[in-house]
Amino acid sequence: MKEKIRCAVLGLGRLGYWHAENLAAKVKGAKLASVVDPLAGQAEKVARELGVAAFSQFPEEVMADPAIDAVIIATPTSTHAEMIKLAATHGKHIFVEKPITSRLDLADELIEVIERQGVHCMVGFMRRFDPAYAEAKRRIFAGDIGKPIYYKGISRDPGSPPPEFIRHSGGIFLDLSIHDYDIARFLLDAEVESVSAHGRILLHDFMQEFSDVDQAITYLTFDSGAAGDIEASRNASYGYDIRGEVVGTEGTLMIGSHKYHDVHILNAQGKTHSIVPAFPQRFRESYLLEMEHFIESLRKGQKPSVTQQDGRAALAIAIAARQSFEAGAAVSLHTPTKPEDSSVV
Repeated sequence: MKEKIRCAVLGLGRLGYWHAENLAAKVKGAKLASVVDPLAGQAEKVARELGVAAFSQFPEEVMADPAIDAVIIATPTSTHAEMIKLAATHGKHIFVEKPITSRLDLADELIEVIERQGVHCMVGFMRRFDPAYAEAKRRIFAGDIGKPIYYKGISRDPGSPPPEFIRHSGGIFLDLSIHDYDIARFLLDAEVESVSAHGRILLHDFMQEFSDVDQAITYLTFDSGAAGDIEASRNASYGYDIRGEVVGTEGTLMIGSHKYHDVHILNAQGKTHSIVPAFPQRFRESYLLEMEHFIESLRKGQKPSVTQQDGRAALAIAIAARQSFEAGAAVSLHTPTKPEDSSVV
């Protein structure tokens, strides 16, 4: 087993900073060797805060460094393909935030170069590592609810990101629903066969400019015979609401709740409790656990459990959902996607 995996983090926004922070101080077997961000002064600032020896504005510098074993890509989605190709051709193992890219043809190119170069790639679907979802998977595998036949997912944000984020997000199906697409495959251990998606703008009129919606529903059918529905919303003013449910032939499993703290207030108006305010409070532990898995896999020379193939599968569902929404008809994932349509952008 390799003692230390020397890492570089590319992109130091909120998620990139969390990954850097975890690698610098919390992940056994990891050494944060460098941080990179194109914004002048940002990498130097983070390096100083976290005690990292090297920093740069240019990803090419860390890619060419033979001492770097792995890169964590937390840059904008539009740069993922370029960064993955650059890392793979330099023999670096790769952790990339979802989505792996925004086009299926690009995803196929990335898979080819990753496999040709013999590097490992992990895609950041952190819900798989959330203790509640991981326990749900264990219970399903143990047969506690019989054969899983239906998945219901709810992903509600407490508000919309700003217009500039929506402009580059790829839309609600790629940015938000994709987490449920992946976790549904994971929990049901099945592949999606068809997708039917609908959406509307209910609150945030500016989304019309970007052909996006703030409320969406996706209906899925699976090759196992199972089915499911996934709600995505930017309109949950009460808080961050992430829940899931798996119906089985012998029982039903429910994942998540509205509770933030297990404290209830009783007064003349009734009983109340606090609600999770945003995703950092809900999934901070999951980001640490997924990075621990990535580093441990590399130390053992093993393939991570969430690979580039999983990234492509979730991307294909998101693209089909977008096409279904635009066409007003179901889309089969067995139907080859035309190159000019193989993007959510």
